[in-house]
Amino acid sequence: MAMRKVAAIDGQGRISVLEEPIAAPKPGQVQIEVTASMVSPGTELGGVKRRRENPSDAAPRPFGYSNAGVVVAQGAGCEDIPLGTRVACMGGGYAQHATHACVPRNMAVPIPDGVSDEDASSIHLVATALNAVRRGAFQLSEHIAVAGLGLVGQFTCQWARISGCYVMGLDQLPMRLKKAATCGLLRGVNITEEDPVEVSRTFTRSYGIDGGVIAFGGDGTPAFITLSKMIKKAPDTHLMGRIVIVGGARIEHGFAAALGNLDVRSAARTGPGYHDEEWEHGADYPPVFMQWTTKRNLEECLRFMDIGHLKVAPLITHRVALDDAPEACEELIQNPNAALGVVFLP
Repeated sequence: MAMRKVAAIDGQGRISVLEEPIAAPKPGQVQIEVTASMVSPGTELGGVKRRRENPSDAAPRPFGYSNAGVVVAQGAGCEDIPLGTRVACMGGGYAQHATHACVPRNMAVPIPDGVSDEDASSIHLVATALNAVRRGAFQLSEHIAVAGLGLVGQFTCQWARISGCYVMGLDQLPMRLKKAATCGLLRGVNITEEDPVEVSRTFTRSYGIDGGVIAFGGDGTPAFITLSKMIKKAPDTHLMGRIVIVGGARIEHGFAAALGNLDVRSAARTGPGYHDEEWEHGADYPPVFMQWTTKRNLEECLRFMDIGHLKVAPLITHRVALDDAPEACEELIQNPNAALGVVFLP
């Protein structure tokens, strides 16, 4: 029986590489030979320290949700996807850090010739950021501040810039701020060295920011308060604008009179369709009613990479063999200022 390698994590927060049989693709799925996968430091590794502090007996479980590869087998209903097609894939439980994976057809999108497999392996993270910017409805010439410059925050800054916004990025790690500047961030703020509220006054020419994004997990209350102090204020003292939560942060704050007319929006996942099993495996929603499905968002991500407007390569700090996944993940966990985009190359 053919075997695959796959990165896994157990209840004690230990990361390993397992060998297990390669599963056949189910109806509505393609099987890919993985050429690259990208690790999310937040979603995938953010809970490792908590597991180590409160360990359980849970067995090692494969992880990963963003990869790229070549179609090597087709499940029923996928005969129209030629073998050998390069695809960018997403989805928890599907697009794993592995040598082989089976992925539903609507979450495996052909890669343009001008996009590398490494860049395409970021697809889930890039689409998550795109959905956050869509949820914020950010517009040309608006001032936007993004708190947290991990990978989703980095891509959120780029999408807001592509949308024609003036973008500030807030973080405390110098490397992340430097990477964001390389990718076109207009103003980076190290929150340990500068007051972002004061910086925003100059940055917005005293208009105040129109919107903000919190792109990290954990306690988001300080960031939320900071963004609310930067937001536009009406003559009646009410705050006016939008704050989008994409990073799974926990926020404690009063509403109504305590928050004025500030809109707080949650941005979940990558767009409509993800986690709808029928849709994932080939069904579709009427485009006239639901234009920006997850699949359409994935296609747009790759298209903007292809024309050079969205940059991935500058954010990749490490390229390692899949066998070295435990050491690479540990680097992300222990040294966040030294590693950002980590790509596994099976």
